[in-house]
Amino acid sequence: MIVAGNLVKRGISLVQQLDQRRPTPLQLQQRTLLSLLKRAEKTAFGQHYGFEQILKAADPASVFQELVPMHDYNRMFDEWWRRTLAGEADVSWRGPVKYFALSSGTSEAASKYIPVTAEMQRSMRQAALRMFSCLPKYNFPPSFYTKEWLMIGGSAALQDLGHCYAGDLSGINASKPPMWIRRYYRPGTRIARISDWDERTEAIAKMAPHWDVGVLTGLPSWVQLTLERVIEYHGLNHIHEIWPNLRIFVSGGIAFEPYRKSFEELLGHPLTYMDSYLASEGFVAFQARPGTSAMRLQLSNNIFFEFVPFNEDNFDAEGRLLPSARAFTIDEVEEGQDYALLMSTCAGAWRYLIGDTVRFADKGRSEILITGRTKHFLSICGEHLSVDNMNQAIRRTEDVLNVKINEFTVSGVKAEAHFAHRWYIGCEPMVDSDTLSRVLDEQLMAVNDDYAAERSAMLRPPRASAIDTRLFYDWQRQHGKMNGQSKFPRVMKGEQLAEWEAFIGSKQ
Repeated sequence: MIVAGNLVKRGISLVQQLDQRRPTPLQLQQRTLLSLLKRAEKTAFGQHYGFEQILKAADPASVFQELVPMHDYNRMFDEWWRRTLAGEADVSWRGPVKYFALSSGTSEAASKYIPVTAEMQRSMRQAALRMFSCLPKYNFPPSFYTKEWLMIGGSAALQDLGHCYAGDLSGINASKPPMWIRRYYRPGTRIARISDWDERTEAIAKMAPHWDVGVLTGLPSWVQLTLERVIEYHGLNHIHEIWPNLRIFVSGGIAFEPYRKSFEELLGHPLTYMDSYLASEGFVAFQARPGTSAMRLQLSNNIFFEFVPFNEDNFDAEGRLLPSARAFTIDEVEEGQDYALLMSTCAGAWRYLIGDTVRFADKGRSEILITGRTKHFLSICGEHLSVDNMNQAIRRTEDVLNVKINEFTVSGVKAEAHFAHRWYIGCEPMVDSDTLSRVLDEQLMAVNDDYAAERSAMLRPPRASAIDTRLFYDWQRQHGKMNGQSKFPRVMKGEQLAEWEAFIGSKQ
């Protein structure tokens, strides 16, 4: 087994060395765009927007931005992907599409159907292999590379639509894991196909003693629920009593920090954390080195990136793109600025607003941090409160009050002639709401100057209610989102807020 581990480690090191011989970020992205345009040139989308003309231009990227409009999901689906979902081939990408990832995000009521082409599946596997190739930087022993990977995600039981299949992206990927990881993949396709979350978690808990898990992957909230069930099922003090070789948690989808305190109470010794950014639209980035939580953009993996400064010049108060919005390419971005991410991909997304905002932590390394969602921020009177600000303030509040906070949601409300933020916070143990509101207010002012300024003007003190964390999961179960992949909305507005408050009221 040690010999096998050494061979795997040497193979990873070779991939890593080859991957380091890279052109500049701009060159990589230029090549990526040309490749995408060439392969989609004969599609309905390519012919409609003149890809042949763009390919002949002296500056294809500029002409591409001039001729092809930015798309949100509704525009992309209504004009193009609807035809793809109906079975038509060569619409926005060549050939038919066999898989669609179902994604409702955290704010939309209806499911979104995101095309997942064969080329995109290969690109995702390539990015995963590159991330795996970074592990030698963490100095794990050779034996570690033969340990098993437990991947917590959506069900691999997909909906058969006749000519195609639909389901969670993690379920699509779990239905056919990459060849290089198949031997080590857990819980295995049989358990992964169980559609009911509680039944699937129970099966994982039952099989846990038979596995030697070295790596955990998934959204922090769902992974934590799984570990808690394994510990409870076997009467353990911590998870390392059953998986002593567990060393890495690969987190993705949402910020890990709000979960860190309660997550680490489940461990017998510290883990190495690696962040990843795998969206339904593509594998965007991953943490490629220790000493940072920033993630390296995948610039040569069939995704062309553009970056729209997330400000009042480009977005309205609801987070919608303005017609005058301008997008930057990789060479034009600056560190410290929040950008909404646009992607053009080998799954037939073109100048597609994915809905996330990112910030460059290290432009030279093309490393980013996810800072929030274009529609998940609060700025009802100029406070510009991002999800990143919220996460920081929640973590600080945890420390001050010595509590665990895994879940929260917030909204903007009227407060007589002023405004206020209404928070619902899952606390353990429960704390007095007045104390919680005061401490949270102090921490928000510490992390956001605009918030602090508005607190002396139009913004009244926040109203925070401590509630049982289980209510967040009960809400997701009620809405069919108890699945290992859904994310609880950090910001609620409109009908969703009214329904949530009615739900909370019915439980009190």
